[in-house]
Amino acid sequence: MRDSGEKRWPEADMAKIALVDDDRNILISVSIALKSEGFEVETYNDGASALMGLQDNPPDLAVFDVKMPRMDGMELLRRLRQNSTLPVIFLTSKDDEMDEVVGLSMGADDYIAKPFSQRLLIERIKAVLRRNDIALNADGEDKPEDDLISCGSLILDKQRHKVTWKETPVVLTVTEFIILHELAERPGVVKSRNQLMDAAYSDQVYVDDRTIDSHIKRLRKKFKKADDSYTSIETLYGVGYRYNEA
Repeated sequence: MRDSGEKRWPEADMAKIALVDDDRNILISVSIALKSEGFEVETYNDGASALMGLQDNPPDLAVFDVKMPRMDGMELLRRLRQNSTLPVIFLTSKDDEMDEVVGLSMGADDYIAKPFSQRLLIERIKAVLRRNDIALNADGEDKPEDDLISCGSLILDKQRHKVTWKETPVVLTVTEFIILHELAERPGVVKSRNQLMDAAYSDQVYVDDRTIDSHIKRLRKKFKKADDSYTSIETLYGVGYRYNEA
């Protein structure tokens, strides 16, 4: 993620979008649509060239096709997530539900199935950028104490989009950060999947229960990497999730 030191508007306003797809027609048509909305666009026709480009010239958000030559979207995301929380939207095959579940579990922020409406893709991009802006840029009118959650061994800094567990940094995507914030701000209170979806996808982007479950699994995996005994996110089967202070 680029860091100019200045607050960026969450939607177009010259936000840079990277498109990664081996279909030239999609690259051209989506690029034209995004540019007409005021976005800056970079395109890549395979995952290997995209990985180098994303590292050398980071965008504000990337859209990855799942099935590509040389390096597919899954492998590209896996490598990217080793040192980046760049928001990513996946383009998946229409009926390939496994791509969606695996992609989300790996840290994708959203997905859309092919064939897709360009207008829908643009709205999804704007929605993820807005969520990213909320997480990365604190409102100057917020009280400092509202930006920091200290819950047992967890410290969550909304203003800086930073999370630590027992003083160990835990790198989260925007969506993971929002879900964790929703749970940790009221320890012990059960949050249903619908409540978590409303918090993380407030722009009425369609998601199902598996999406939230995938994000929760990803959160647990990241915290267990920092502390193998981590058990703070509890599942209440048929009800939802709650955060237990520890």
